[in-house]
Amino acid sequence: MIDFTLTAQQRDLQLTSRKFAREVLSEAKTAELLPTPEARFLATRPTYEAMVAAGYLRKCIPAPAGGDNAGMIDMALLAEEFYSVNPSVTLTMLGTVLGLLPILLGGTPDQCQRLLAPFLKTSGAPLAGFCSSEPGGSANAASPPPGEGVRTTATREGDNWVINGRKKWVSSATGWNREGADVLCVVCRTDPAAAPEAAMSVIAIERPVAGLVFERAIDTIGHRAHLVPQFALRNVAAPRNNLLGQEGGGLALTAAAFTGTAALVGIFGVALMRAAFEFALHFARTEKRGGVHAIIEHQAVGYALADAKTTIEAARYLSWRACHALDTQSPAAEELAVQAKILGSEAAVRVITDLMRVVGVESYDQETPFGGLLGDALALPIFDGGNLGIRRRQLHMMFKRSDYDPLAASGAA
Repeated sequence: MIDFTLTAQQRDLQLTSRKFAREVLSEAKTAELLPTPEARFLATRPTYEAMVAAGYLRKCIPAPAGGDNAGMIDMALLAEEFYSVNPSVTLTMLGTVLGLLPILLGGTPDQCQRLLAPFLKTSGAPLAGFCSSEPGGSANAASPPPGEGVRTTATREGDNWVINGRKKWVSSATGWNREGADVLCVVCRTDPAAAPEAAMSVIAIERPVAGLVFERAIDTIGHRAHLVPQFALRNVAAPRNNLLGQEGGGLALTAAAFTGTAALVGIFGVALMRAAFEFALHFARTEKRGGVHAIIEHQAVGYALADAKTTIEAARYLSWRACHALDTQSPAAEELAVQAKILGSEAAVRVITDLMRVVGVESYDQETPFGGLLGDALALPIFDGGNLGIRRRQLHMMFKRSDYDPLAASGAA
């Protein structure tokens, strides 16, 4: 049986998240007006602390690890409500969850207990970052010589790993004060002589990070109050037992972490489209633009709204389907998650632009939400594994496998 009905618990999560977003997260939008990326990010700290205090970070950490999360569907419900109101602060929290995924997926019980402890509290403003992307790009992370692949290195010296390299585009990585996030999970090359699939590892480092050198805070087009820095790691020491998973298993661990996040990026797209649709619908119902009737009476406007709403629903349910597949560990989970990411992210850019045409030139005014929504949407097809360089490649590789069944993802095989 196919049933998209939410449970009573899920409906409660959806409604309480919506209320919190409207009452708390909306107030932090003014942070985006400050002059510098770090000032904008720092101004969101009280709101982030309120999210942590209300237990929302715990709701993103699985119950077996000590949190309150029951699965990816719950994550999708929470993410849509939060991201539709304040993408910047939402991305700070969910970027922290991404930073914890290598620990959740590859950590030993001791590592999980030790490294996750600050994130299970309902106080403070703990941050984590997954340090995968590097200056020069990381779409070909596994590239063997003469390609560069991952350029950050880790060598063993006594009981420590010593890490050297540079990273970029890592959410909240330098923390609130440039001393580093509470935990950074760093993708690095641990065996330069090994085959690409066995050359990389993920190592956790903890704040304060001696040797973390801030280079700049990227002044992004969207997500204006979310911090994505560029920084260097110079002789950063991490205990030998902070290796996550198997030595040489870094690429597989990275791929596993980004599979789960793909479905949520699809939901990010839904959230932005939803916010744009709600504004455009109200505008169309109330504005005559010098005519006799509200513009929603015009067929072209009605059709444009219909197309937008249809796309929103289709993207939402594909993302939910992907989340359900991840929750049930379906063999189709990776394919569905990647498809949800591609569809939701690219649809968001298109639909927001289409709805701007419904509203007309007024949409170009910063008094409307469209400039901010479009700026945020532009990131979705190119981050979390770019659709062109990484995500479509993943699908391409699946299709090339001799055992690929095109009906498996639909459950019709």
